[in-house]
Amino acid sequence: QIAAMSALTDILLAPDVRPFAVAAGIMVVLGGIELLAMLIGFSLGELFGKEVAVDVDSGDGLGGLFLWINAGRLPLLILIVLALGVFSITGFFLQGLAHGAGISIPVLIAAIAAAGFSLPVIRVTSRGIARIIPRDETYAVDNADFIGRVAEVSVGPLDQGPPGRVRLKDVFGNWHSLVARAGPESTPLPVGASVLLVDRAQQA
Repeated sequence: QIAAMSALTDILLAPDVRPFAVAAGIMVVLGGIELLAMLIGFSLGELFGKEVAVDVDSGDGLGGLFLWINAGRLPLLILIVLALGVFSITGFFLQGLAHGAGISIPVLIAAIAAAGFSLPVIRVTSRGIARIIPRDETYAVDNADFIGRVAEVSVGPLDQGPPGRVRLKDVFGNWHSLVARAGPESTPLPVGASVLLVDRAQQA
């Protein structure tokens, strides 16, 4: 048994699988902390798990990638744990196949390949998890419901030129990021200013 444990340790600490072992370790630590927190009525996911949708409005670049793997449809902490787990399993699997063939894939190439293979798996798996996890975000809120509410300018300043963005919470406590422009009689509104939403422009 001691020999078996020693062999397993050697495998997990081997240089060509070290990134995947580290990812697995972080996943276990985060999962364990979250489990213990839930037992005392607290959740780490509540601290930062509802902010993803605010920053991924863009369909390009990193924002587009986040949208593609369903960021915002499930708590951020769960998405991180899922990504770490899939990346770790994929990496060990790739290096296992390589070792079985008598070769060793360089660790950087293995990590890049594992990340590439992981993305479609994360997308499919996160979509399935999102369907079974109860979330406040499942409540539908129309933009018209924000009229008369106070928001904060997040991208600006707001004037009569190109629109900026404001952020505010809905009645369920979820953050939203809205395209906005200052009213005709308003002076420019700087980033961080509190503003009252007074009208909704009709889109053609």
